[in-house]
Amino acid sequence: MRITAPVLEVLSWYDGERPGVKANLSRLLMHGITGGTGRLLILPVDQGFEHGPAASFAPNPAGYDPRYHFELAIDAEVSALAAPLGFLTAGADRYAGAVPLILKANNANGLGSVKDEAITATVRDALELGCSAIGYTIYPGSDRQYDMFEEVRAGAAEAKANGLVVVIWAYPRGGALSHEGETAVDVVAYGAQIAAQLGAHIIKVKPPAAHIETAQAQLACQAAGYDFARLEARVAHVLEAAFAGRRLVVFSGGPAKDVEAVYAEVSAIAAGGGHGSIVGRNTFQRPRDEALAMLGRIAAIHIGASATRSAS
Repeated sequence: MRITAPVLEVLSWYDGERPGVKANLSRLLMHGITGGTGRLLILPVDQGFEHGPAASFAPNPAGYDPRYHFELAIDAEVSALAAPLGFLTAGADRYAGAVPLILKANNANGLGSVKDEAITATVRDALELGCSAIGYTIYPGSDRQYDMFEEVRAGAAEAKANGLVVVIWAYPRGGALSHEGETAVDVVAYGAQIAAQLGAHIIKVKPPAAHIETAQAQLACQAAGYDFARLEARVAHVLEAAFAGRRLVVFSGGPAKDVEAVYAEVSAIAAGGGHGSIVGRNTFQRPRDEALAMLGRIAAIHIGASATRSAS
């Protein structure tokens, strides 16, 4: 299979990276409905661990079975399926090679009083499962942030040495941040920058709000003439923070919302230069046919934006 020009351009952003890592990154970028466009569509199913089984799967009980999500990912032709160790173990053998896998190697849960992530899987687990990538969450701003940075640094170094792509979920929270500030445009951009500095190949962030949290960023953005009224502009700023757009940044779907609201948000993300979507609950909590239609529509939006940028 010949690697397309858009994918070759993305691979060029990772100068000096190991060939094995670039091969797996190419596999993610060339697979599925968005394959070859330089855009990614990822199905994440870590919500059962993070938010609880009923909150995640009761709206569509078929989702309690990991095999349902493997088959959804395969039939939707997503770029990859991301999930924790137990979930992937339940389907990686049966569906070996059918869809690229991302092992989510640290996880939280909703039962404790302190929001934190525990290391729940290893690089060896990812290799044995046939994964293309391994993923970690960080909470910039939290009381545990520096320990998390060290854990991710160690895990990322081992992953790269074994040819795995590193994905970082960057979710600022805690510390001096207000609740509104967790999705403020300057804070989301800061999280993307930290993830890039930690060596992420792919960065996952939440769509940024127009709010600016820190006084320092308010002054800098005002002096630079930024206008963050539109999501498209906010996405473009987050891309700037990710090494001038030379790191892949994908945006989460968040809690379930109206289908047209999902498409409007994805359209703004694509127009702002976002490299794709990582959408879980907004798809798998719906009936299977609706989920497939939604994933197809999201993919079409990103493909169209990619073609427009290539033409210009």
